[in-house]
Amino acid sequence: MLISRVADHCFWFGRYLERAEATARSLGSTREALMGADLEERQSWLPIVIAGGEQERFEEHFVRADPNVVHDGERVQEYMVWDDRNPSSLRASIAAVRANARSIRDHLSLEVWSQINELHWWIERPLAGGGATGPVPHGRSDCARQVWLDDRHAFYAHIAESSALTAGLLRTTMLRDGPFDFIILGTMIERASQTARVLDVQHHALELSRAHVIVDTALWLALLRACAGYEPFMRRHRGRVSGTAVAAFLIQDPRFPRSIGFALQSAQGRLEAIRANDRRTEGPEPAGGSSQQRLATLGAWLDARSPQQLAGSSIHDVLTHVVDEVHTIASQIGVELLGYAPPPAPGDAHHQTQG
Repeated sequence: MLISRVADHCFWFGRYLERAEATARSLGSTREALMGADLEERQSWLPIVIAGGEQERFEEHFVRADPNVVHDGERVQEYMVWDDRNPSSLRASIAAVRANARSIRDHLSLEVWSQINELHWWIERPLAGGGATGPVPHGRSDCARQVWLDDRHAFYAHIAESSALTAGLLRTTMLRDGPFDFIILGTMIERASQTARVLDVQHHALELSRAHVIVDTALWLALLRACAGYEPFMRRHRGRVSGTAVAAFLIQDPRFPRSIGFALQSAQGRLEAIRANDRRTEGPEPAGGSSQQRLATLGAWLDARSPQQLAGSSIHDVLTHVVDEVHTIASQIGVELLGYAPPPAPGDAHHQTQG
């Protein structure tokens, strides 16, 4: 049985790796959507802050002084990428990936560690000479800040690709044992939450926007790109785009690896493997039974949602339930498998900085 401290680092390594990729994809796809369609700045950037769980903190630091700051894409991007006051920033997430990786270094392959280490130092390296170095060809630079200034698309693409490469190396170079299971469990828990949050806030923005088929289509396509689902969706639906089809694809499609349903099913499979490998004898059955049952219940409930429940305003209730349940399941996993103390009261912060 893996000791709880190591399992905890593996679990959060997977969560932060997924969080970094999701944030980079969301920021990059939003920027591209603004360049390709007549979208409002507030309609495009504020959902990124909300999905990252940073609306309250962002408003405290910026909106009170300048209510129009939500229209400022540069300010939002700076906050979501670099700001030290944002624990969910890209920089903070990548630092957390590396910190957790260092704690489980002996369980990771050299290839995985090298990829993580390279990405960390790339984003931490300061500008040389004030940054006046001219364009960076193909986004190749030893300094992330320089790429950020010269080629924003290359900046987001590099982080998303590096995170995806790390995830691929995990699956091709690591033993299928306890550490791997906890990493994938954390990845899938985070993926289910990220997809639900992004879909919910973008859908809310669409509900508030002026109805326009071109603008709406552009937003749905941006959402698909944020979830790396543009090409799979187009193949699945033969190029026909509608809000209902996109929502059902990202929520239920069992063949798309970033759908909520796929993530929940994969998380359940990892939890089953973890419990099967638990050879403790002090209890009648391995730990994690309540978490596994709750995952199964949520997955079955999601599968049973009708097309009508995945359209219009009803989708908000579905996604809110998913986000709340995933949060509860993650906390339950912490208590059952990761050595956390049970929270003293409902709603109290638990495992603070990690979440």
